[in-house]
Amino acid sequence: MPLALLALAVGAFGIGTTEFVMMGLLPDVADDLNISIPSAGHLVSAYALGVVIGAPLLAAVTARMSRRTVLIGLMGLFVVGNALSALAPDNGWLLAARFLSGLPHGAFFGVGAVVATNMVAPERKARSVSLMFLGLTVANVAGVPVATLMGQHLGWRATFLGVSAIGLAAIAALAFLIPHDHEHTTAQGLRGELAALRSLPVWLSLGTTVAGFGALFAAYSYITPMLTDAAGYAGASVTLLLALFGVGATAGNLLGGRLADHSLRGTLFGGLTALVAVLALFPLLMRTELTAAVAVILLGMAAFATGSPLQLMVMEKASSAPSLASSANQAAFNLANAGGAWIGGLALAAGFGVTSPALAGVALAVLGLAVASLAYAVDRRRAPVAGRERIVASHVPQGAEAVHH
Repeated sequence: MPLALLALAVGAFGIGTTEFVMMGLLPDVADDLNISIPSAGHLVSAYALGVVIGAPLLAAVTARMSRRTVLIGLMGLFVVGNALSALAPDNGWLLAARFLSGLPHGAFFGVGAVVATNMVAPERKARSVSLMFLGLTVANVAGVPVATLMGQHLGWRATFLGVSAIGLAAIAALAFLIPHDHEHTTAQGLRGELAALRSLPVWLSLGTTVAGFGALFAAYSYITPMLTDAAGYAGASVTLLLALFGVGATAGNLLGGRLADHSLRGTLFGGLTALVAVLALFPLLMRTELTAAVAVILLGMAAFATGSPLQLMVMEKASSAPSLASSANQAAFNLANAGGAWIGGLALAAGFGVTSPALAGVALAVLGLAVASLAYAVDRRRAPVAGRERIVASHVPQGAEAVHH
């Protein structure tokens, strides 16, 4: 694997840290800015909105630029957004800065995935994507806890200055390690990238992402009350358990990347099936502290085993113009975050019990399997047609082809 993947992982580490650290800093931010915690919660939504809007928009407008230049520019925007977050004088400015910080998130992962797969042999593409995502999962193990402690002891503004420093390190790594790709300036541009989104298989792949990761966030958004009210953990232990989730996510991400290079669709179906099983067992596993800790690890493994297969599948379905589709998949991840949390909350509000969000996640994971199965059926139906077209094209007489032109 090329060393350049390290530069992408450093950028992913910074992005993952700033995305999730706000959850742990909400009380500190609320106290400092004299706002309520629910109002401070809008800072999480502002970041997610920036991801959803920025992912396709920035990928589209930079379609003719060198991908190396795009990655460095996106990380520069990330640094500016986090620096402005640290300097924000009030809640309004902080909301705007968080939105700005989220804009480069999806496009960085989308363009970065294209760069990663172009640097390796075809049989290692999924593994290269998983190594870039490694920065995101490691952020949940180390980056978020350390950044949260920094914010609690040095002030929340120090956290965002620290994240800005990580972004600067990522820019340096990208500049030194990512190869120049001047040939990308002759790519299809905005029209070619947008054409990729007219493909039914691309939309089915995006739908699988929304449903599959919606299943994760339906349960994970309410993991704290499950651990405290059902499993009996003290509130102070939750941070360690969330780090265990990061360990499981890291292991699942690496395993999924390795398996997907052997069978992309098989890994996707296997991961979604495992996710259904884990979420269905949550009400039982949450009855003791030990089994609850195991459940948290298994949830991270099952969900993130599907991460690189989903990313690679979208890119393959839009092979002629993968940057926009790849970035759109990152927007789909964040839609899954918001939608899954909302559906899990509905189950909880309906009075079905503290572990009911996990069962709502089962329904979403089954929906993801159904969409993935439909995508498989569409691919099988289109394959013979594509094969016949290639055979006919290969038998066109040379003179007839000349007349056609």
